[in-house]
Amino acid sequence: MRMKWISGWLLLLSISVEVWSVPIDRNAAQQVPKEEVQEENMDTGLYYDRYLREVIEVLETDPHFREKLQTANTEDIKNGRLSKELDLVSHHVRTRLDELKRQEVSRLRMLLKAKLDSLQMDHASLLKQFEHLDPHNQNTFEAKDLELLISTATKDLENYDAERHEEFKRYEMLKEHERREYLKSLDQEKREKEEKRMQELKEKHRQHPKVNAPGSVDQLREVWEETDGLDPQEFNPKTFFKLHDTNEDGVLDEQELEALFTKELEKVYDPKNEEDDMMEMEEERLRMREHVMKNVDANKDRLVSLEEFLKSTEKKEFSNPKEWETLENKPVYTEEELQRFEAELRDKEEELKRRAETLLQEQELLRERGKALEAQRREYQQVTILPWRIVVTFFGLCFNSLIFFYISPTEAKAPAEPEAEAQNNLPAEPPQNLPLHT
Repeated sequence: MRMKWISGWLLLLSISVEVWSVPIDRNAAQQVPKEEVQEENMDTGLYYDRYLREVIEVLETDPHFREKLQTANTEDIKNGRLSKELDLVSHHVRTRLDELKRQEVSRLRMLLKAKLDSLQMDHASLLKQFEHLDPHNQNTFEAKDLELLISTATKDLENYDAERHEEFKRYEMLKEHERREYLKSLDQEKREKEEKRMQELKEKHRQHPKVNAPGSVDQLREVWEETDGLDPQEFNPKTFFKLHDTNEDGVLDEQELEALFTKELEKVYDPKNEEDDMMEMEEERLRMREHVMKNVDANKDRLVSLEEFLKSTEKKEFSNPKEWETLENKPVYTEEELQRFEAELRDKEEELKRRAETLLQEQELLRERGKALEAQRREYQQVTILPWRIVVTFFGLCFNSLIFFYISPTEAKAPAEPEAEAQNNLPAEPPQNLPLHT
């Protein structure tokens, strides 16, 4: 279990929150095997995710490395101490790691070739922009490669949530920009009517039951009662933890934590309602998970151990938390940020227009060149075909002349044939019984 937790940490620093969380089904006969569900949903979201997974899987096949992994802590992994053990793994494992690295380098080269061939740049130098492997050694997997892979994954995953927040902010600003542009396109009467309708939808969205603070006793007890089907008066934090550690690895990862917020999110968001935005729901889910991690994850390894979970239940915030503010009460951008965003959109539109005009000009130029080439082709055909016609005509006349002057003897006597045929038709001898005249 210890080994599984630490090796899983490399992949579970961040779990994709795009996966819908499913309440626990207490009917074991209908449950999908836990390990299979875990494997299907684990996704770091990194562009080198497959390479990261395969390296870890190969390393775990080595007994020595597996043993070191069991006794290592997250600091040993993050600071690179564990990578030094690579020199002691078996030859078979090193050979397989070398092969994985060559495949990854080949994959990156193909990506670069597809994008940058037109720039005539050196692919070897471009490989340096990828920080998860050593670009100076493209054939063998060394301790430095493992250290770079772990450190890069750690850094990228720590920035993953911030990048998702920024993407959501841009999504919200784009939505507001489109709303304003749509209203500008309407006449005054229709605009006032549409603004009234939008305001009513916004107010309807605000009318939802109270949302419990994530990680609070009220929120967990509600899950205990409605999802787990247990008596709320018998709520037990330790039992709760074990129930929701669905892969039984001794920790609650980010996906398992987010599954606890489903009931709260359903109070606010319904995919059938026009006023409820599912993108906002996922952002709310992310905010809830970050809130719990901030208050519970003491060692900042992005995992909640049983000890950390139990300690959090002893805090004042667990029993008397602050009221949770949902997104409609916390604007994600300012008017100034929206104006800058709209300015960026205008600049991009202008750039697209310029590119479109350039493409049209190039298209017209190509069309003119095509016409010129077609005219040249026809002229070339005339120049090349006419002499051949003359030559063919000349040789035809010569051939006819030869036939005229060189006629066979049989063909020369042809006019006399009728007379000869007439003579042949006469009797060869006179009749013998005719009377003789004196």
